[in-house]
Amino acid sequence: MSVRQEAVGTSSAFGRLLGLEILEAADGQAVLRLTMHDGLRNVRGKLHGGALFSLIDTAMGQASHSLNGGEAKAVTLECKVNYIRGVEEGEILCRAWVVHNGRRTQVIEAEVYQQDKLVAKAQATFAVV
Repeated sequence: MSVRQEAVGTSSAFGRLLGLEILEAADGQAVLRLTMHDGLRNVRGKLHGGALFSLIDTAMGQASHSLNGGEAKAVTLECKVNYIRGVEEGEILCRAWVVHNGRRTQVIEAEVYQQDKLVAKAQATFAVV
């Protein structure tokens, strides 16, 4: 990961608050990790859907930024998430990749896994700014 990409990934105070870790960001792909902690729990004791969405959105953003040397040149326009299974403990990995990199929009997909179990799938449209 380049210094520029790392700087983009660590610059978000919100990402740091959640505990997001960027493991890879290059060539239109990104992998991020999130380790469960009490601050991320919903009223049922599982990972809050908003925290999971934030992991996905950040991973997609990093995949997008990696096409521009780490520079943010696109923003989320819309995102659809299928929440498949709850998370109670441990860590999850989100892998995101750019499917279409156009002049005005990007289409990005992501999957979140806990070990070999699918936790969520997502697809988003980013606006190139």
